[in-house]
This record gives sequence, C-alpha cells and structure tokens, in this order.
Amino acid sequence: MTQIINGVPADSLCNVTWVKSSGSTADGNCVEVALLAGGEVAVRNSRDPHGPALVYTQAEIAAFIAGVKDGEFDLIAS
Repeated sequence: MTQIINGVPADSLCNVTWVKSSGSTADGNCVEVALLAGGEVAVRNSRDPHGPALVYTQAEIAAFIAGVKDGEFDLIAS
C-alpha cells in the first residue's frame, strides 16, 4: 500500500468521499475530511478542493476531536 504524505494535492486522492460539517458557513468557511483506504484521514480546505490535503492517523483525529469536545480549542473559535 502506498503511503500518502501531507501536502498531497487533494484532487489526487481517488475514490474518497469528502464530508463537510453541517455547521459550515454559507461563505465557505469550512474544512472537509475523507477516510482513506489505509485508514488515515485527509483534511482539505473546502474553498480550495484542488489544494493540499493534510493526512492524519485515526488516533490523531480522535485526539483532536476529544480536545474539541472538551473545549480545549474554544479560544480560537471566537
């Protein structure tokens, strides 16, 4: 299996389904995520679907989501 690295053009990731949060704003302030075949999670800027994708392990995403749920990042969302 080929390892996918950070910064890969998002549109080069084949056979993935990008998911956008229902909380995204009408002016495009959102990110999209996709589960990759190897279990990694790709993240891209929805306003630049051909731009770079950041790739994380499921453990990294789980830790981030736990931090969001615990309010650890509230100061940057204001």
